[in-house]
Amino acid sequence: MGLLSNKVSRDELKPGDHIYSWRQAYIYAHHAIYVGDGKVVHFTRGGGLEMGTGTVLDHVILSSAPPRSDVPCPQCGDQSNLDGVICSCIDCFLGGGDLYLFGYNVSPALFLAKPRGGTCTLAASDPIEDVLHRASVLLENGFGAYSIFKNNCEDFAIYCKTGLLVMTTISVGRSGQAASFLAGAVSLISSPLRFLTTSFPGLAVVGCGVYCVGRFITDIGMRRDVAKVPVESLVAGFVPSTSAVVVKKEN
Repeated sequence: MGLLSNKVSRDELKPGDHIYSWRQAYIYAHHAIYVGDGKVVHFTRGGGLEMGTGTVLDHVILSSAPPRSDVPCPQCGDQSNLDGVICSCIDCFLGGGDLYLFGYNVSPALFLAKPRGGTCTLAASDPIEDVLHRASVLLENGFGAYSIFKNNCEDFAIYCKTGLLVMTTISVGRSGQAASFLAGAVSLISSPLRFLTTSFPGLAVVGCGVYCVGRFITDIGMRRDVAKVPVESLVAGFVPSTSAVVVKKEN
């Protein structure tokens, strides 16, 4: 895991790796689990979202599915309008973008040194066989409805890697991208803190501090509103209630 970049080559990939690729001029990243043999399993939202549905960002972020091509992939076909958990070749997943490896069990210093959310987490990954098992079961059964803030492709990949689900309904999901966006918004409007200084450097320090703290406390490795949920229970609908949150397994 590099300080400035998590870029990797395909030759470095191992089954069970959580990978991602930037989309829409680096507005957001699309995430997947590499399952081997040049294939990935990922949670998508296809194009064609009707106006009046979803959030503003849903319409800015046109699709997380593989981009449409005049010549469909000989392995995958045209997947541009598919929704849900799908399997794609790595070329379709990347869509011409670069390949990056998501980091697990990183140190707090490295986590905070990454200015952009959605690239690493303090949480530890489960064994490879557990990761691949969850991805396989969800490929067959789905991962619910796609939501940018509550249930997106990064949430899917993090669940496959850790088995952790957020149990409260008032906060964002596991996604570091969503948490980063909200932390940035909070840092801009951070109430009394912005009145502690009138200088531009002081405002920058306050804003940066609020942003970093927001990202840190909402990371899946720090949160206490999460439960370790077996994938069989998830697809069967037997998810623990908020009042019975399971203590995270120590790794």
